[in-house]
Amino acid sequence: MVQTPNKPATKLPPSKHQFAEVIHRLEAGGAMIPDTPENLMQIIAIWKAYAVPMDFYWRDLLYIAERVFLNPLPFFKYFLPQEYLDLQNHYAGDGADLRIWRGTGSVHPELLEFMEKGETGKMPRLFHHLWHDRINMEFAEECMRAMLWHRGLYVPTNQFDPYLDSDEYKANADRAIKAYFKKDPFMLALHKAFPEMFLEQCRQMSYYSNLGLFWEVMAPVFFEVSDLYDEGKITTVPEAMNFLVNGIFAIAGRPIYHHVYIDGEKYEIIPKSKGFTWLYEAALPYVEAVFYRTSPFRGTKSYNAQAKEVPDDQKDFHYGVLYADKFPVGTAGIPPTLLAQDMLHFLPPYLKDFYKQRCRGEDDILNQIGVTFQRSMYCVTSAVIQALRTALLYPLDDPNPKHLKANRAFFESQIDRFCRPEYGMKYAAKLNNIQTSDYR
Repeated sequence: MVQTPNKPATKLPPSKHQFAEVIHRLEAGGAMIPDTPENLMQIIAIWKAYAVPMDFYWRDLLYIAERVFLNPLPFFKYFLPQEYLDLQNHYAGDGADLRIWRGTGSVHPELLEFMEKGETGKMPRLFHHLWHDRINMEFAEECMRAMLWHRGLYVPTNQFDPYLDSDEYKANADRAIKAYFKKDPFMLALHKAFPEMFLEQCRQMSYYSNLGLFWEVMAPVFFEVSDLYDEGKITTVPEAMNFLVNGIFAIAGRPIYHHVYIDGEKYEIIPKSKGFTWLYEAALPYVEAVFYRTSPFRGTKSYNAQAKEVPDDQKDFHYGVLYADKFPVGTAGIPPTLLAQDMLHFLPPYLKDFYKQRCRGEDDILNQIGVTFQRSMYCVTSAVIQALRTALLYPLDDPNPKHLKANRAFFESQIDRFCRPEYGMKYAAKLNNIQTSDYR
């Protein structure tokens, strides 16, 4: 268990970093976001509102990866069959491998109710879909594409991505592709003529599976921390953050794999035996690709690289949720308006009441949700930073000054990512904004 020290046994001189207050807060076991009752209330509430659509996201991502696979016209890929609605979460329910949430292992009741009625009332699922009165899987797919596009993150620790280019993966994928199209001579001929085309689609399906397995864990983590808050057992931001840190370590080794089911037969494209794990092959690449990088938001950002309006290198991309301006422009990218729309349906009553007293009340509620979500993701990022420090460096109350200096250098290097002047990164980052309640 991660403990928050009361006071380090050895003190260092004050940090000279421009975000020294944040550095000291991290050194004391806190998060980048200040520990206030208002911040705690917002992040817990938005995590709960995020977890409910996430319960759909992970199920549908696995359904697409395992069943839809290479369907060239996947019109119904967002129509979850009952099998995947009943699919038991490995971290919730009575049959869980490791029970994180005390609730059900099948689809969340609030999600099921929304899927049946939506905002418009009970009607066939096709009408809900066409009316866009549904969970917006486009957001989940945008996250998946960010991970796919920013390949190679944390290599060589992350071995999932290099495996996608290995001969073994290509052979496994080729078997699955040929089995999937065995009754379609035209597609088989197309695969023979252009083998890289379907192989690249298969790699994308592997990332569908990767992200689905990642979110399968995060949904029950957020459900449980929300329940603990409601029960009065989570009372501070560091406690909420440390719940995430402990959850990260508890399930760090869960397998990441990709299986495809064709005519009742299982094809192991990425077998569990490869030993790919949740922390290194899913969680860390996800945070880097989605929280920090993603891609320039179409319609609000020029793609003129020659004029240095976007970075030359992908490692310098800074269009993720930690940098985003929260304007509801109605797309799946950054800002993630479709996610805000999904979370709107599942806001706890106390957060709805809070929003009614702020800004323009319900008239700008998507903006308010976006800002709250950004605050909460700075807390999640803090949990990742603290987890990395725990795994790679030293305890926060280590008596050795050299060890404390190493911890400080690590924290400062992480915060430096929000201070770089290139491409306006320091102006885009919202670390300074989230330090006050005025950012809304």
